[in-house]
Amino acid sequence: MPHITIEHSVNLADAHDVDALVADVHAVAAIHPWVPIDGLRTRAVARHHYLVADGAPANAFVALTVRVGPGRTDDEKQAFLDTILDGAIASVEGPDGSATSLAIAWSIEVQEIDARWRVNRNRIRTA
Repeated sequence: MPHITIEHSVNLADAHDVDALVADVHAVAAIHPWVPIDGLRTRAVARHHYLVADGAPANAFVALTVRVGPGRTDDEKQAFLDTILDGAIASVEGPDGSATSLAIAWSIEVQEIDARWRVNRNRIRTA
């Protein structure tokens, strides 16, 4: 845990390396103190049918969803979200925001998993 989904408009892939975005977000999450590497999952989903704002072709979106197990404080969750979103934006837009020709609407949210309703069979973990 956590599981991170990067949902994005397909035009992002025309202008940026989505595999690099996934790797960068995964790397940022992996160094966080309460993230066990063997429980971390990061994936991307392209949306081919979308409209952003006025529908201009240069408008794009990236919506990150971070699913975490229970037991984190609100402050811990907020700090994690800030870290992940900052890493994602830096991956695509660069440090000064000029590395893209797209106008990107960014969002991120956390969803806390109710352990009572989750089944996990993990052959990666050693412990």
